[in-house]
Amino acid sequence: MMPRFDPSTSLILVALEDELPHSAAPGWTIRYTGVGKVNAAIRGFQAIIENRPQTVINFGTAGALSDNLAGIVDVTRFYQRDMDVRGLGFSLGQTPFEDEGPIDIGRPGASIGTGDSFVENMPELKTDLVDMEAYAIANLCMTLGLPFWCFKYVSDKADGNAAEDWSAALNKSAKLFTTTVLNL
Repeated sequence: MMPRFDPSTSLILVALEDELPHSAAPGWTIRYTGVGKVNAAIRGFQAIIENRPQTVINFGTAGALSDNLAGIVDVTRFYQRDMDVRGLGFSLGQTPFEDEGPIDIGRPGASIGTGDSFVENMPELKTDLVDMEAYAIANLCMTLGLPFWCFKYVSDKADGNAAEDWSAALNKSAKLFTTTVLNL
């Protein structure tokens, strides 16, 4: 069950302003991280330090690897799809010498594979969705002990049409997120 989020205590982290302009959610604190795991971790941490939220919400677009996903998806399991140290005996997606495997926030939802590449072909690590920031933000929030929610708008099917489909979907993502998650 999704809680009612409080705009005075919640921080929304989004990669790009095109995904959720400030004007789409008046009264909410929205910060843009930029694209990719490194940007998401650095700018996400800066935003948390500056805003001191009680809850962090990550919103953005994602490619679907499962045919049955559409609209806004609640993501609860996070993988690094481009972490590949199998040559040293680690599993695909496992960060060496960390106790944790994938991040699982303990409620039903979809899985996402985060990596620093735009997916246009089926990746080797199978998840429901793919993106470029969620794992870094989930890891940051788990490390800091902050309640974390992640919602992704399915913008494409992570295939040969992904770039075109993603661009066309941007104008729909903010409206659906604000009405279904923020109750605006």
